[in-house]
Amino acid sequence: MPDSLLAAIAGFGSAVPDRVMTNGDFAKFLDTSDEWIAQRTGIRQRRILQDGQYCSTLATQAAKAALAAAGVEPSQIDLIICATVSGDMVFPSNACLVQKELGIKDIPAFDVAAACSGFLYGLAIGSQFIRTGTYRKVLVIGAEVLSRFADFTDRGSCILFGDAAGAVVLEPSDRTDKGVLCNILCADGGGWDYIYVPAGGSKLPATAQTVADRMHYIKMRGRDVYKFAVEKMQWLLGECMDRCGLKMRDISMVIPHQVNLRIIESAVNKFNFPMEKVFVNINKYGNTSAASIPLALDEAAQQGKIGPGSTIIMVAFGAGLTWAGSVVRL
Repeated sequence: MPDSLLAAIAGFGSAVPDRVMTNGDFAKFLDTSDEWIAQRTGIRQRRILQDGQYCSTLATQAAKAALAAAGVEPSQIDLIICATVSGDMVFPSNACLVQKELGIKDIPAFDVAAACSGFLYGLAIGSQFIRTGTYRKVLVIGAEVLSRFADFTDRGSCILFGDAAGAVVLEPSDRTDKGVLCNILCADGGGWDYIYVPAGGSKLPATAQTVADRMHYIKMRGRDVYKFAVEKMQWLLGECMDRCGLKMRDISMVIPHQVNLRIIESAVNKFNFPMEKVFVNINKYGNTSAASIPLALDEAAQQGKIGPGSTIIMVAFGAGLTWAGSVVRL
């Protein structure tokens, strides 16, 4: 394979549940209001998965949509990567469950657990497999059902999360100006307790006491997360542009992890990015963790805001702590 080989995005896909939960719905059982939530987060509503459906349900729907958009049959896929921290089970991986639903056998499939940065971690891994010539068609999915890990008695965190999935199909491009141009992956385990679920793993297996103590729900240090997120998003934007030799005028669209509108605005203002160059859909879906960037990619493409020739910067940060950035030219 030539050194210039890049991994290009051949198709996007996404899936969201039908059920809409508005800020007003939270106000019925929490001391909150639509105004309070919207002012602090930019969120107006989010999608919640119905009973009898799972993370793999959304992941499979998004995968099928991406395959159709790329004109690729499931049998042509060489590798499946699913970014999630809310899979159907502790094991097997969500990727294997999606593989089964797609009717594919005898190819590798695995999950990536980098929380909200997960899709960009998966994109980096998939693009490297293509650059080395190991695989030719890679399915990368970000899927989360964090509503099932949200503590609906905690108004500071449960209002943030929604359920969704997004996916892309990667394939080789021999053009030097088309594909994944740059990937930045970082982590700092010293901040593990900024966002975490205490129980359910080998440290604190499920017991009647862990359930009674509500230890299977997301815990957050909200102010620390906010400060970390602004700092890392600003750094990632600058680093992505520096590594690829880009100026603000060269960027078609910034697609950030949809965590908080105020965080997004604070980060892009440092570089004087006009908000029309920043794709935001947090108002409709809330924070969908690893699904937020691929969901936004698909929606931006459907709205005609990005297309062939667009140069996109994607940035994310999440539990771990993790943060990641990617530059892609469509």
